[in-house]
Amino acid sequence: MFEAIGNARATETVTRLIQWIGGVCESHGGRVVKSLGDGVFAIFASGAKATHAVLELQRNHQKRLQTWPAPLRMELQIGVASGEVVEVDGDCYGDAVNLASRLSDLAGPGQIWATESVIDQLQGGEARHRSLGPINIRGKNEMPVVHRIDWQDEVTEFLTMPASLAAPTGRGADSSFGQIELAWLDVRSMFRAEELPIHLGRVDDAQFVVNDPRVSRLHARIEARLGSCVLVDISTYGTWVRFHGTAGASGEIALRRDECVLHGSGEIGLGAPLSDFSAPTISFNTTGSSVLLSRSGR
Repeated sequence: MFEAIGNARATETVTRLIQWIGGVCESHGGRVVKSLGDGVFAIFASGAKATHAVLELQRNHQKRLQTWPAPLRMELQIGVASGEVVEVDGDCYGDAVNLASRLSDLAGPGQIWATESVIDQLQGGEARHRSLGPINIRGKNEMPVVHRIDWQDEVTEFLTMPASLAAPTGRGADSSFGQIELAWLDVRSMFRAEELPIHLGRVDDAQFVVNDPRVSRLHARIEARLGSCVLVDISTYGTWVRFHGTAGASGEIALRRDECVLHGSGEIGLGAPLSDFSAPTISFNTTGSSVLLSRSGR
């Protein structure tokens, strides 16, 4: 955005957005601890109050985005965690603070990720959510169970309702997925289940970099979840998946803020269908993966 519209206008836009976010948090009983450049750190007395605040943020911000020029359309990534917080000189510290920050980084644009301790504080019907299962969080020895809170009021073509992933059954289910190998041009990397999640994208912040203008800065995320390897699209232009054994466009799965389980081997197209021979295409191969495919759709 800074490159598209210039530093002065971009700074003004970000500042106004940050101020609006802080105002919504305060209207729900929250307290803004500090601004983080392009983010806000706020604390609430309960998980329910925090959830009500972030639901309003996503719903109202989505309406605002419809009137914004394309270069200014910044979507919100929100993480919510619950736990003991220690306040020192006006700043707040604690495991919950770090976890909320990590979740906001991992959540896709327009998503809300919350810990199970937050979900436990909600009354039935307060918010729709689905479990993402245990997620590997940098700096955490144990994988916390994370939920995605759905904020959309109704199902539209922009809202996907992902099918639930199969829960692990029987001994050894957690180890059904072992590792995934990715290859693009002369770049080849191997990632073990315990090293996930990773991002595929155009910038160095991604663990697997694909330098192509059709690829978003952080385009897709690969997670280890419930013993499976899950690909999540968080891009602007979409992600396509084709498994070996299928052919042509009819064998492609199009993901638009959707997800699917990667099994066996195949190709991932970033920003363009795999039927387009020029598409940036990553080959993948998983070992010990589940044969279940789960994708979202209407």
